[in-house]
Amino acid sequence: MSSDKKDAAKFAFFYMLSLVALVFMALAAGMVIFQFINKEILDIINQYSGSYSDSQMRFAISSLAVSTPIYYITTRQIYKNLYSGELDQDAGVRKWLTYLILLVAVVVMLGWLIAILNNFLEGEVTTKFILKALTALLISGSIFSFYLYDMKRDNVKGAKDNKIRIYFYTSLAVILIIFVTALFTVDSPAETRKKKIDNQVINNFAQIEGALNNYYHDYEKLPESMSDLQDEYGYLSNEDLQNPLTQEAYTYRALDERKYELCTVFQ
Repeated sequence: MSSDKKDAAKFAFFYMLSLVALVFMALAAGMVIFQFINKEILDIINQYSGSYSDSQMRFAISSLAVSTPIYYITTRQIYKNLYSGELDQDAGVRKWLTYLILLVAVVVMLGWLIAILNNFLEGEVTTKFILKALTALLISGSIFSFYLYDMKRDNVKGAKDNKIRIYFYTSLAVILIIFVTALFTVDSPAETRKKKIDNQVINNFAQIEGALNNYYHDYEKLPESMSDLQDEYGYLSNEDLQNPLTQEAYTYRALDERKYELCTVFQ
């Protein structure tokens, strides 16, 4: 294999890796800003895409943490080789893959705008629609304008371009600000784990409630103990009747013929 072909393969790898990382980074940054908007601008309409989601925020943080260093490291390698002349500015791999990045930026922008407009037509608050549309245009437009400028540069080898440098460090600073702000928005891993344990307890309570209702319907009274309930309805396992963290049985007490008390320690 010739040296040119080896270099072409290497630079194709750098460009493709930077493209994949850029897509994850841009989408994650947009997702974080969208969640900020959803959290600050409340809407009485309960929409999946229009309400704040802690899980989506955590996914966006994870995406930023992984994709951001990959994108900036590979991009730095690309421009380092352009500056040294090892990567020719007229190389086919550079032109083809840069235009591919431009295409992806346009596709992402169109997809975002279509989804945002669809939510607006379904009744989302106008302010949220405007802010999300501006976010999509700003992120996609910044990426598109940067790579379009990069392709139109006349002198690349040995030329230090301040616009490239400004974009590189400004965009990195913006991503870091978004990332740090998002970290202070979501619950800590320990707090998230506690909430999941409490949700499991609530799910168990719902199953027990259903069994108690069935028991009362069948016998017109409440069971004296949880073991009576479990003997009658075999679908209740031991795990359903105890706290998933402490492994202690839920405290059940019949207050009268129609009232009962079900207790445990929540996190």
